[in-house]
Amino acid sequence: MNWLAHLLLSEPNVESRLGNLLADIVKGSARQELNSYIQRGIACHQVIDRFTDNHIVVQRSKQRIDSSYRRFSGVLVDIFYDHFLAKNWSAYSHVSLDEFTAEIYNSFRGYQGQIPLIVREVISRVAAEDWLGANLNIAGVENVLLRISKRLTRRLNRPFMLTPAISELITNYDALEYDFQEFFPELLSHVQNWCIT
Repeated sequence: MNWLAHLLLSEPNVESRLGNLLADIVKGSARQELNSYIQRGIACHQVIDRFTDNHIVVQRSKQRIDSSYRRFSGVLVDIFYDHFLAKNWSAYSHVSLDEFTAEIYNSFRGYQGQIPLIVREVISRVAAEDWLGANLNIAGVENVLLRISKRLTRRLNRPFMLTPAISELITNYDALEYDFQEFFPELLSHVQNWCIT
């Protein structure tokens, strides 16, 4: 799942939510320097990823993606599922998507605890460009793919464009939304059970 889902599934406090984001940014021994509440958020992120990566419905969604994108099918499905979460938000949250994202951004900006500088920079960009709410429409999903393309271009040291994969969402829209609606309640239940243990 992508960041919107991770934040919705977090325990409802700023450190758990930060941990759910930090899991993608802070790696290895640097995690040990974070407080236990943030580490619990990181653990929640890992629970979500393990359940998602091994779920039969998610595997089915990955199979819907054209073989030319097979290497990135997991990333694409994560992004597409975040779109369907935003689209169907009221089925999973009693507050509006705008209220939720505003609360997230405000709590992150106001957080006084210790987090790496790079995390503060990412959070600033996420809020300024409304990364969490932007997935509501196809153009927003395309922007997510553009940001990933830029990261991959830097990492691979060669031009790389994932934006044409928006066609996979458009072509398989109904089937992918059906998959999401079957999968997400199971993920929600799984995480809720983990949180009470």
